[in-house]
Amino acid sequence: MQPFDGDERTTWSYLPGRRKGIALKEMNAEERVAAMAMLQTALSARGYEKTQGVILLEGILRDLSTFGFGRDPDLYYLTVFGTPSDEYPWSWRFEGHHLSLNFSSATGRLVSETPAFFGANPARVPSGKNAGLRVLGAEEDLARKLLGSLDPKQRRAAVIAVSAPGDIIFSPNRKRVPDPEGLPVSEMNDAQKKTLMDLLGEYLGNMHAEVARAQREKIEKAGNGAIRFAWAGGTSPGEGHYYRVQGPTFIIEYDNTQNGANHVHSVYRDLEEDFGGDLLRRHYAESHVPKP
Repeated sequence: MQPFDGDERTTWSYLPGRRKGIALKEMNAEERVAAMAMLQTALSARGYEKTQGVILLEGILRDLSTFGFGRDPDLYYLTVFGTPSDEYPWSWRFEGHHLSLNFSSATGRLVSETPAFFGANPARVPSGKNAGLRVLGAEEDLARKLLGSLDPKQRRAAVIAVSAPGDIIFSPNRKRVPDPEGLPVSEMNDAQKKTLMDLLGEYLGNMHAEVARAQREKIEKAGNGAIRFAWAGGTSPGEGHYYRVQGPTFIIEYDNTQNGANHVHSVYRDLEEDFGGDLLRRHYAESHVPKP
């Protein structure tokens, strides 16, 4: 357990390496079952399946790698911040290579599940019994469907660069939110708007239904027309590419440029309430209780 008010709670990473907390490999069978049950309770069935897929890929990557760092599907860490309570705010994190899932609770209910990072290396498994597996395939396919539906004028607005950045831009160490760029939803036709909402739904669909519903309501209240879709890099499969979906309250980034464009990084962030943000601060103010 870590202090709720410490810097560690808002320090996140998707790189390989050790974390504070307890790793899966350090848990006994009962503890491991409990850790997986926490994830199943906090995520949707789809989100839990993707989490298991990312962990599976770590083992596949270990078998494919001939260099560098050790890969271990048991080096994913559970970290609790504060004391689990139905009265006071607390939070927990499940994190390791290509996963950073952050859950915040107030008054006994989940209020935030961001930042939510999922990565996939390889993005498409090239060989073996899992050949063809694409853990984050829908995230690419829906964005490509939207890009392919744009007319020339719309595409000129959406494509912001001929080369993709080497990774997501709003990384853990960056505090400044990228400026909104790309094609506004207000300039899309109905079919394109639906595809964009389907893409947004793919990310929200990883979350617990109650949290996803609150996110969607907040996005709609801020105005769907203000959401922008931006693309950078190649437009054909196999070419390095990046996209961003950004609105007043959220940002989605997806980057597939590394390892011959077979290595995905994707993240959903709440620009107001990452790590519980204002929700937890409001809880403190309204309840007049001491911080744990």
